[in-house]
Amino acid sequence: MGARKRNSAELRKEAKKNTYRAVLKNCPTSPRKMRLVTDLIKGVEVNKALDILKFSPQAASRKLERLLLSAIANWQQKNEGTRVEDSKLYVSKISVDGGRMLKRLQTAPQGRAYRIRKRSNHVTLFLESTNKDIENTSK
Repeated sequence: MGARKRNSAELRKEAKKNTYRAVLKNCPTSPRKMRLVTDLIKGVEVNKALDILKFSPQAASRKLERLLLSAIANWQQKNEGTRVEDSKLYVSKISVDGGRMLKRLQTAPQGRAYRIRKRSNHVTLFLESTNKDIENTSK
């Protein structure tokens, strides 16, 4: 491995240490419906995002709320002894990708059949903190 490649790999590893993530796979909701909910909390502070998801009427918001709580737990595992309120955590990135698709048939008139695609998705949520000094003291 060349020096330039090694240096960029080390920089990527350092950047990953400051981000905290959680992944939800094979969620039985279409990606389009999930993206509507993820757009509500993108770039929002964590406590406010939890409130938004709690009072949102969409079914996808329940699954996303659990994912956000999982990401917060991942953050707390690395930063023991610090409070979430003091760290100013926010949702930095959310990506929703299409998952597997179940293909089913529905009966149609005159002996035909219509294809139904039951979609699922994969959601990846990243948290970052605006207070860098708290993360440096906990290490």
